[in-house]
Amino acid sequence: MPVGVVVRRLPGVTRWARWSWKAVAVLPGAGQADWKVLREEGDAVEYHAATHVMSLHAGETEAYIHNLTAQEPSIYVIMRHRAGCPPLEVVLVTASPYEAQDYTDNGEDLVERVPMPESLRGVIADFIDRHHVEEPFVKRRRDKARVDRVEDGRGDPRIAQTTDVYRAPRRRDEGDPTLEAAE
Repeated sequence: MPVGVVVRRLPGVTRWARWSWKAVAVLPGAGQADWKVLREEGDAVEYHAATHVMSLHAGETEAYIHNLTAQEPSIYVIMRHRAGCPPLEVVLVTASPYEAQDYTDNGEDLVERVPMPESLRGVIADFIDRHHVEEPFVKRRRDKARVDRVEDGRGDPRIAQTTDVYRAPRRRDEGDPTLEAAE
């Protein structure tokens, strides 16, 4: 389903950021657009930035259920900074909060949460009804291997140690009688 992304540009609040950009809405079934101005009020400008196809996958129905049962179901818009004008590129539009979380991990992409329109809620709910398969919970069983019999960090057992293996290394002094006795 094609989904248009509405991005709002506001004046920046610091001297280092001239503009503040934020995805504020999505337009289900929108036509193609390339930063078309929708509305201007003073310094605030809203653009129909781009239209992306939002794909739903049968393997991600659990994520869609999580999204629809949230207090405010959302569509996630992933944008990336780029050089030039306009300074943002819309990379992805998704209904999966898990997929959006993956994009927050790199720290460079902007992930914006936009309220989900009622028409998209119905489409996603129908998709879940057709494709969701409940996976039974399987409790993981612990294996019987005994790992407590190995003493890691005790040094190499082939080398005889006459002193504490946890001691800090010392510098060799020529007149130290304890080092001469150990050699």
